[in-house]
Amino acid sequence: MGELLFQILEQAGIYAVFVSLIVNILVSIIGVLPSVFITASNLLFFGLYFGLLVSIIGEAIGAIISFMLYRKGLKKWRLIDSQHTAILKLKNLEGKNAFWMIVSLRILPFIPSGVVTLGSSFSKVSLGLFAFASTIGKIPSLLIEAGAVYGFMQVGLELKIGIIVIIICFLIWKIKNLNK
Repeated sequence: MGELLFQILEQAGIYAVFVSLIVNILVSIIGVLPSVFITASNLLFFGLYFGLLVSIIGEAIGAIISFMLYRKGLKKWRLIDSQHTAILKLKNLEGKNAFWMIVSLRILPFIPSGVVTLGSSFSKVSLGLFAFASTIGKIPSLLIEAGAVYGFMQVGLELKIGIIVIIICFLIWKIKNLNK
């Protein structure tokens, strides 16, 4: 997926930043796709620092648009008025508590962004507070992600294969232990 995006960015020429931002927004709206492939493509195409900046901007814009769409959808389907316990807890989150919860969840690079955005859209948090907290929290997460991706791009093929095998084995082990 990252290689395909890299090729699209090459074809886009001067519009490559715009294309990257659009892809990031779409991935954010879908909510379940990992953005690591976008980060990898941005780092390869734009370089470490500008690629990281494009990724941060894309993640921020994507989260804001997703938040607005999710909140609009929740209101339309009256899910915000739900009496479900988990939804009530999220619904009552606001102010400093909401800010620090969003920042904390965004810092963790392996929590899907869509989950954080959807959960935040249930809360009383304003769009401005969400946008600020989400972006602030996403910066350390993207630094970790970019460092891992950049490091991965620097190693030889044998080590890449070894890392992928270890990750697959870990995921299989994790899935097996979830059912116990």
